[in-house]
Amino acid sequence: MIPSIAEAAALIAARKLSPVELTQACLARIEAMDGTLHAFIRLEAESALAAARAAEVRIMASGPRGPLDGIPFAHKDIYCTAGIPTTAHSKVLQGHVPSADATTVAKLAAAGVVMLGKLATHEFAFGGPSFDLPWPPARNPWNPEHFTAGSSSGTGAAVAAGMILGGTGSDTGGSIRGPAALCGITGIKPTYGLCSRAGILPLAQSLDHAGPMAWTVEDCAILLQAMAGHDAADPASADRAVPDFRAELGKGVKGLRIGLIRHFHEADNPVSPATLAGIDAAADFFRAGGATVRDVTIPSLAAFNACGWIILLTEAFAVHETWMRRDPSLYGELMRDRLVLGGLLSAADYMQAQKQRRALIAATEAATADCDILLTAAQPGEAPRIDAVPKWAFLEKPNFTMPFNVTGWPGITVPTGFGDGGLPVAMQLVARPFAEPMLFRAADAYEKAHAWRSRRPALSAA
Repeated sequence: MIPSIAEAAALIAARKLSPVELTQACLARIEAMDGTLHAFIRLEAESALAAARAAEVRIMASGPRGPLDGIPFAHKDIYCTAGIPTTAHSKVLQGHVPSADATTVAKLAAAGVVMLGKLATHEFAFGGPSFDLPWPPARNPWNPEHFTAGSSSGTGAAVAAGMILGGTGSDTGGSIRGPAALCGITGIKPTYGLCSRAGILPLAQSLDHAGPMAWTVEDCAILLQAMAGHDAADPASADRAVPDFRAELGKGVKGLRIGLIRHFHEADNPVSPATLAGIDAAADFFRAGGATVRDVTIPSLAAFNACGWIILLTEAFAVHETWMRRDPSLYGELMRDRLVLGGLLSAADYMQAQKQRRALIAATEAATADCDILLTAAQPGEAPRIDAVPKWAFLEKPNFTMPFNVTGWPGITVPTGFGDGGLPVAMQLVARPFAEPMLFRAADAYEKAHAWRSRRPALSAA
């Protein structure tokens, strides 16, 4: 069986599980499955085994540093890793080898994770799924003919398949929560500024968030504990104490006030019957547990997405303009064509979007003043076929995740079951800024009450 981080940590601490054996098991799954899934673009097996052996010696001598000591892990390939290529899955940076780790990479290394390698992403966390890049796109372990969502595609696939127990993601318009939803795992976009982005290749800096992805809610809380904290190297980093993210686990949902943003998933972008049934069943679960659930109305998905995409495209073009002008052919078609849109936007467009952003945040705060948690969809349904994702999908229908990049509020994706095609469906829970412990409390209560959450994709049995 593939353990969660919490399960593996308990066994390692009790000296019933060897970090070396656990790492070897993960490497064996990578060898067996990654030729199909393409979750990794670079495997560091030799250094991973050396790190696992060092962890084992350390743990046998004096016990683990904490719950991440000896845990197999990997990074999305926009997280800079000293001496190891960081390419953003792009020909543009194919030979890029950073001299220093990203802040979060260093923090996780200090916690003892065993880094197995670098994971596939959409090109520069935006252009995908692309088939004209140096590495193929990651595929969904539940059905490799299907999409993972993006851009933290490799992390979603690798965690779901049990090739790693956890990994890093980034989220500018939903790139943690989308792959978590379609791959049937858990992923949290923390509050803006909670995790340093120093050393992470940017997409749109006023929307970019760094965060963890793992099999369970508790595992995400464990990872966020290691990743969070003030960093002077990130000008947007929040200078505040880091709470205990597991402090409220096990407290249930009694007394929580939950706002159901029904219009998002029933009117603004209607979801599949299985997704709707999962959200409704989750609302019933919360009510049965003693929470109050009421409908809330906030600005429309279309309003949030129009604002968010103008900001994202403008800021992304500013990051890439020099490279684009020098040699646009180095980019894949999807990334190149999407970036061009940003070059067509004006400073006035950008300033109007930022003005609208403030209005949307104010309206959301007012409409949800008496709510602790918000509930809506994470994705419209099951994963589509990977060869059927339109180039302009992000403009055709508004997504459910962008609103909380615009606001900067924390959001977590939790699976709610499976659709008619046998692939996962999910919900999204959102809290006010820096209320992650309460968010984990609600998500964990739901997850632990549903035994089917232990079901892994059949491919992971290899």
